[in-house]
Amino acid sequence: MTILDKIIADKYIEVKLRKSVLPISQLEKSVLFERETISLANRLKNSNSGIIAEHKRRSPSKSIINTSLNVFDVAKGYEDAGVCGMSVLTDGKYFGGSLDDLLAARANCNLPLLRKEFIVDEYQLLEAKSYGADVILLIAAVLSQKEIKHFSEFAKKLGLEVLLEVHNEEELQKSIMPSLDMLGVNNRNLKTFEVSLDNSKNLAAKIPNDFVKVSESGISSVEAIKELQPYGYKGYLIGENFMKTDDAGKSAKEFIELLNK
Repeated sequence: MTILDKIIADKYIEVKLRKSVLPISQLEKSVLFERETISLANRLKNSNSGIIAEHKRRSPSKSIINTSLNVFDVAKGYEDAGVCGMSVLTDGKYFGGSLDDLLAARANCNLPLLRKEFIVDEYQLLEAKSYGADVILLIAAVLSQKEIKHFSEFAKKLGLEVLLEVHNEEELQKSIMPSLDMLGVNNRNLKTFEVSLDNSKNLAAKIPNDFVKVSESGISSVEAIKELQPYGYKGYLIGENFMKTDDAGKSAKEFIELLNK
């Protein structure tokens, strides 16, 4: 079993438990459920930097990244830095996140928020909406074409945007459909965890221009972004680079200033 297989197997168990604890009717009563969502796709299209900054405490590939930063401070810091959006990891077992992190971020900034999660059930989309997310992530590696279609169309009904993540051309070909807003290319090989920007470069031309192109993983320098810009990428998901410092917001601010020079 790969680490991804383990995460997904655990996720099915977790979602089943969550459903039994908090029924859908309760999620729909959340004050945030009626909130008008903010478009990340539009922010990326109109930005010079395209940074989606992540809140991530740990990961299976890097173990602990930073457990001392407060989500409130990180969200405020990212907003002050001028990022386009914030990605909040809500997986507990492998990434040390929670839905409460999403709530805390929502309470402290007006950025579009991406719920970074392993989606296997539409219940998780209702959770995302009720906890203040604007965007959900779908991972092509773990979903069938039918599931991608179902979840992305359901997200649209809820007013959520969809970022679909692919790792290779096969995943990309099965995923292209009108219910997506953004197509993300993950530069990390899920089997070896090795990272290469070539993945984004090789797939760029195969992504139709109707979608906002996002590059994910392994982006730790301004040079990396400048290398990817000619390939039509408008969004860059950066997590570890900011989170491994003492002040994620300050780190993001300096990065964006350098990028815009």
